[in-house]
Amino acid sequence: MTDVDYRPAAPPANGPSTANLADILERVLDKGIVIAGDIKIDLLDIELLTIRLRLFVASVETARKAGIDWWETDPALSSTAARSELREENARLRERLEALESADDGDAPSARTGRAGS
Repeated sequence: MTDVDYRPAAPPANGPSTANLADILERVLDKGIVIAGDIKIDLLDIELLTIRLRLFVASVETARKAGIDWWETDPALSSTAARSELREENARLRERLEALESADDGDAPSARTGRAGS
C-alpha cells in the first residue's frame, strides 16, 4: 500500500502581510509622496502635445502643512465654499441693483423737471 501524508502544507507566501501594508500606507500618508511625470508627443521633431502630471498623496493634515488646501475653497468640493461663493455673488448683485436704482432715481427728477417745464 501507499502512504499518504496528511500534514497541512505551509501557507503560501503572498507578499507583505497586512500589518506591513498598513504601516507603509500610514507612513506614506504621514510623510506624503509626490509622483511626477511628463508625457510628450512629437512628430518629426515637432512637439505636438505635452502633458505634465503631478500627484501628491498625503493625509489632509500633511497636505495642509505643505500649504495645499484647494479642496476647502472649491465650491464643487466644499459646501462652505459654495455658500461663501453664493453670498459673494448675492452681495455683488445687490450692489449692482443699488447702483442701477440710484442711477434711475437720479434720472427721474430731471425727467420730471423737463416735463414740468415744457
